[in-house]
Amino acid sequence: MAKTATPAGPAEPPADRRHGLRSDGSSSTHGYLGDFARGPALFAVYKIPPDQGCYPNVPGFYLIDVDDGVGARECCRFTDEPDDVPEWNGSWRGDPWCPAILKQAKALIAKAASR
Repeated sequence: MAKTATPAGPAEPPADRRHGLRSDGSSSTHGYLGDFARGPALFAVYKIPPDQGCYPNVPGFYLIDVDDGVGARECCRFTDEPDDVPEWNGSWRGDPWCPAILKQAKALIAKAASR
């Protein structure tokens, strides 16, 4: 890499989300991988690192937040583990959109990993 080149960093959230909060209260800039729209809702995907301050250590996971105009709310959490079952929050359990949301979230994760 040339000395003047800048390595690709994490994606930046859109301007209107840069100073917002995730559903867990953290800044929407931390762990942001990208977002996508489906219908009237905006879904944002975040990579949450392992929590080394807990015992036992809590593994890292991915968080999907949904914002349909009333602020970010948790939609789903899942890990990279092949046998992991996504944990859908509240009324998202069994929603017909779930497979498509998960597919788009995993595409954003793959895109971020290839940068």
